[in-house]
Amino acid sequence: MKSSAKAALWIAFYLFMIFSPLIIILVAPRPAGREFWREFAVGLGFIGLSLMGLQFVPTARLPFLCCVFPMDTVYFLHHATSVASLAFVLAHPLILLFDNPNIAQFFNPAVTPWRVLSGVIAAALAFLLVASSVYRKSLNFIYEPWRMTHGILSVIVLVLSLIHIFQVNHYTAMPLQRALWIVLPVLWLAMIVYARGIKPAMMLKKPYELKEVREEHGGSWTLAVAPVGHPGLTFKPGQFAWLAVQRSPFDIRQHPFSFSSSAERKGWLEFTIKDLGDFTHTVKDIPAGARLYVDGPYGMFGPDFHPAPGYVLLAGGVGATPIMSMLRTLADRGDQTPLIFFYGSPSWDEIIYREELEQLKKRLNLKLVHVLEHPHKDWTGEKGYISAALLEYYLPEDRARWQYFMCGPLPMIQNVEPALIKVGVPPSHVHSERYEMA
Repeated sequence: MKSSAKAALWIAFYLFMIFSPLIIILVAPRPAGREFWREFAVGLGFIGLSLMGLQFVPTARLPFLCCVFPMDTVYFLHHATSVASLAFVLAHPLILLFDNPNIAQFFNPAVTPWRVLSGVIAAALAFLLVASSVYRKSLNFIYEPWRMTHGILSVIVLVLSLIHIFQVNHYTAMPLQRALWIVLPVLWLAMIVYARGIKPAMMLKKPYELKEVREEHGGSWTLAVAPVGHPGLTFKPGQFAWLAVQRSPFDIRQHPFSFSSSAERKGWLEFTIKDLGDFTHTVKDIPAGARLYVDGPYGMFGPDFHPAPGYVLLAGGVGATPIMSMLRTLADRGDQTPLIFFYGSPSWDEIIYREELEQLKKRLNLKLVHVLEHPHKDWTGEKGYISAALLEYYLPEDRARWQYFMCGPLPMIQNVEPALIKVGVPPSHVHSERYEMA
C-alpha cells in the first residue's frame, strides 16, 4: 500500500475516533433531547476530550505511524490539535453558562457538586497544560521538568474529565456511549504503557557504548557509539533517534538527535550535537565507555524516501547533521546523483564538517555553496542568507523535478521555504526539519 493511502486511512481512523461520541449519539437510541445550546455544548465537550486523549498516540513514537507521516507533521499536528482540544473543552462550560447564567454558582467550590467540580478543575488544568506548552520557551521552562509535569498533568486532566462524564451520566447511560468511554481510556492507557513501559524494556535489551567524543567546528561535538551484544539498528540517511545518555531508558529525560554517520556503516552510529545549553552543554564531558540507549530510527526525511533526478540540500549551522548523513551515505554507495548543498553559517570558523565536505566533493557529484553571515575580509563566496536570488542563480532549469531537504533553525526555514516556491519549486518537493520540533 502506498504511503499516501496509508496516511489517508490513518487520518480517517483518527477523525472517526474523535467524532465517535457524536456518531453514537446520532445513530443509537438516546435520552430525550434537551435545548440546542446545551446539547451543542455537550457535543463540543465530547470532541474536546476524545481529541485530548488521542494526543497520547502521536507522542508514543509508534514505529508504523512514524513511517507514514514525517515527524515534523506528527509534532505539528500534536501541537495544533492540543490547542484545538482546549478550545473545545473551554467552549463546553462557556456555552452552558451562556445558555443558563444560573450555573455560574457552580464555579464556587464550596457549593459545587463533585460531578461538576471535576469538570471545572479539568478545564482549568487543561488550560494550564496547553498554555505551558505553547509558551514554554518564552517562560524559560527547563525541558525535562516541563516534560514530566506535562505528562502527569495530561493524565490528571483525562481522569477528572472521565469522572465528570460518568457522574453527570446523561449520555453515558447509553450502553454504546458508556462502552466507548471505557474503550477510549483503555486505548490511551495502552499508549502510555507502550511509551513508558514496553518500549523502554525493549531498549534496555539493546544498549550502546560511547566510543568517542569528537570536537567539531562551531561549538559542536560528535558522539560515536557502538552496539553492545547486538547488531545495532539500521537507519536511512536523514532519520533521527532519541538518546538516553547515562540513564535508564525508563527515564523520561531523552533527547532527539539526527544521525550524522553513513547509513552504510553497520554497527556504528554518530550524532553531532551543538552546545545550546541544558543537556547539550554536557555532551563534551560524557566519558568514553558510557552506556547509552537509542530509540529509533524515526522520520521520512531523506533521498531514500523521495527518489529524484537530483537533490538540493539546505542547512543552517548544526542543521547540517542529517545532511551530512545523506552525503556520507551517498558517497559510500558510489551514488553520482547531482547534488547542490547550500550551507549557511555565521562565519568560516563555524562551518561544521568544513574539511570533510571538501573531501566529499571528490567522491560525489556535489556543488557546495557556503553562505556566510559574517565573512572574513578575503571571502569571495556568497554572503548573507540563502535568498530567492541566490537560489535562482544556482538551481538547474529542471529544478521542479528535484527534491529539496532543509534543516535548520525555524527563522531560516520560514524564509527559505517561500523563496524556493518563488523560484519555481513545487511545495510538495520541499521537506524540512526544524530544530524546534521536539
